[in-house]
Amino acid sequence: MLIKHKSTQVAGLLLAMLFMTLPLQAAQNEAQNFPQRPIRLIDPYAPGGGSGVVARLVAVKMSEAWGRQVVIDNRPGAAGAIGTELAMRAVPDGHTLMMGTSGSIAISPNMNKVPYDPVRDFIAITQTSGQAMLVVAHPSVPVNSVKELVALAQTQPNKLTYASSGAGGSGHLAVELFQSIAKVRMTHVPYKGSGPAVQALVGGESQIGFNNILAVLPHVNGGRLKAIAVTSPKRAPAVPNLPTLAESGVTGYEAMSWNGMFAPAKTPRAIITKVHAEVVKALNSPDVRERLVGMGSDPVGSTPEEFGAYVKTELARWGKVIRDNNIRSE
Repeated sequence: MLIKHKSTQVAGLLLAMLFMTLPLQAAQNEAQNFPQRPIRLIDPYAPGGGSGVVARLVAVKMSEAWGRQVVIDNRPGAAGAIGTELAMRAVPDGHTLMMGTSGSIAISPNMNKVPYDPVRDFIAITQTSGQAMLVVAHPSVPVNSVKELVALAQTQPNKLTYASSGAGGSGHLAVELFQSIAKVRMTHVPYKGSGPAVQALVGGESQIGFNNILAVLPHVNGGRLKAIAVTSPKRAPAVPNLPTLAESGVTGYEAMSWNGMFAPAKTPRAIITKVHAEVVKALNSPDVRERLVGMGSDPVGSTPEEFGAYVKTELARWGKVIRDNNIRSE
């Protein structure tokens, strides 16, 4: 009887170990077979914005590597909240990913009532890039420096209009921070994404913009917009002759824009690892890296753990800026 009892215990232990390894084996098999169909990469802004530039470059490389098309799905509105919510509610199997931004992930949740929690509802895969914003003006606006912009805005309060990607977005908050420090007021004109905001600037519908360098530098180089400063703490290598806002008299000013890849919460870790490896490989490819650097962006490729920690830091930092400066969404 004793021998039978011991053998039963051993059999039970082996069976328990088998059941413990089954989910791990299933996850490994799922990752090995991933992707099984085209991947939807949600960009929560209209085409033509900085996040879209990075998304397209990475998507091409992922499609080539996996033999499955990575389709960019632009879902603009509510400062990125509409597309971000759509990504949050997607099946967490890796076939829906999202290009998040500093605006949709770190800023908007601090200013607006959004239906998602950036930390709880998403897995941070990797920061794809970081870049300065350019302070740009339509050629008809009689300013060529930050000093002239401040002087014009002070003498004509609320007359100048500024375009942003939406209320609570990074472009909106960047201008609000500028107005708070420089003691000026301009009129906000929100659009459904950086692309439409830039087109409004080019067309003269709005006069001023603090926009992602990826979205506006081609228009600056083409003479359709004029750039007067960068929002970063140091000068941007792509436009070394442009001063920073801080060195132009707006003391203490700093605002950077960033993009990163996210997946819905509960996406299997093995799939996150596979997606991460491919995105980083794309960012490190010479042609993608050269293109991003040439447009004024800094490719990153951080680990999921590093990016997750960075998201938390950014949420806290922008939350403090918003509270300290009493910045509110319209």
